[in-house]
Amino acid sequence: METPASPGLASAWAALSGDPALLARVTRHEDTGVLAARLPVRELAAACAGACALAAAELVSVRDGGAVPAVRLDDRAVAAAFASERLLRVEGRAPESFAPLSRFWRTADGWVRTHANYPHHETRLLKALGLGAGAGPEEVAAVLRRRAARETEEAVYAAGGLAVALRAPEEWRAGPQARVLEALPLVSAGRIDAAPRRVFRAQGGGLPLAGIRVLDLTRVLAGPVATRALALLGADVLRVDPPGMPELADQQADTGLGKRSALLDLADCAGLRRFEELLAEADVVVTGYRPGALERFGLTPDGLAARRPGLVLAQVSAWGRSGPWGQRRGFDSLVQVATGIAAVEANREGRPGALPAQALDHGTGYLLAAGVLRALTEQTRTGGSRLVRLALARTAAWLLDGPRAPLPAAVPPPPEEHTAERDSAWGRLRYALPAFSYEGGPADWARASVPSGTDGAEWG
Repeated sequence: METPASPGLASAWAALSGDPALLARVTRHEDTGVLAARLPVRELAAACAGACALAAAELVSVRDGGAVPAVRLDDRAVAAAFASERLLRVEGRAPESFAPLSRFWRTADGWVRTHANYPHHETRLLKALGLGAGAGPEEVAAVLRRRAARETEEAVYAAGGLAVALRAPEEWRAGPQARVLEALPLVSAGRIDAAPRRVFRAQGGGLPLAGIRVLDLTRVLAGPVATRALALLGADVLRVDPPGMPELADQQADTGLGKRSALLDLADCAGLRRFEELLAEADVVVTGYRPGALERFGLTPDGLAARRPGLVLAQVSAWGRSGPWGQRRGFDSLVQVATGIAAVEANREGRPGALPAQALDHGTGYLLAAGVLRALTEQTRTGGSRLVRLALARTAAWLLDGPRAPLPAAVPPPPEEHTAERDSAWGRLRYALPAFSYEGGPADWARASVPSGTDGAEWG
């Protein structure tokens, strides 16, 4: 069924301060059989992907002249893109999305969810529970059955690990972090300084970000999704990881499409000098580390804009950047648990549930990319270095405010027809195709993903 822009897209576009008249350029093919859930996940996904597509089309018009290209959304393509990590195949092998200790656990008074995909997080979790290295699910389950959920949450966090107690939506909304987030817009965006207007020296040929250089300092998953979208749209994206903590291989294979990848130690004087050299030629910096992690290297909005006037800085966090949880690490699965999404999506037996895709990560990622595109457009009109900020928990609040449906009888697998295959450094790679298209726009990424550290810390 072909439909015009939805109220969800109109809301997202308004959050990006976009011209509402441009919504008429969007058409959507709906499919109610994808991303089935109690919460309106399908609508959120289409809204976020659509906002990114429309922001790209708008910038194409700014650079190349003429009307804003028509944007087309297909619910099945959007659903496939939002489940890209599940559709990925490396030499026919399906990746493991979650490690054995990343799951829900029964506690003495409820439920807790842990995240231990990275080895250092697993080590910290086991230490907080008084268990030795190599302890398995049975030992963890035995300990947690004797402990309270909130007590576990605080103990694991204090040890540098990741665990979140299950809350109902009203419990989360009554807490201090939710009140901080309520005061924030879905997309926080504004000027940092009065840098001159951006002038594009050449047309983009349908690629709004042709010639734009993006420094990608992000981790799982929203930030890499955002920069993957920017790479699709023509940007030269250089992902930078610390040498001792490269991205998980399957995660890199999925979210690294179109990018180059370098290792750089910002804690080392030579590494920080090299970063400054990269910054001097960058147009956009995207960060996705825990708030405070990069600021210790002087990478604050004011500091970056002072060294590179006209920069667009885009930041994504789990819980927001202030409040009692502002400095905490977090992932999509944990935000679902804390904010009440997992309680809403519980099964008929009362076991906590999950969204049919990591929709907070993907949705926030597309909105972050849209924020970058809109910032570049606004720079051509009024100038200024720009700051764009989003938080997974704020996106969760937007989702929770939507209408609810009955518990679906089953959640269908993501559509496999919206995938492609190509050779890569990983071997034969199957991956999800882009979530959106616009007239004259790219249908696929220009290059396959590469392992962490494949490239030098330099612009192409």
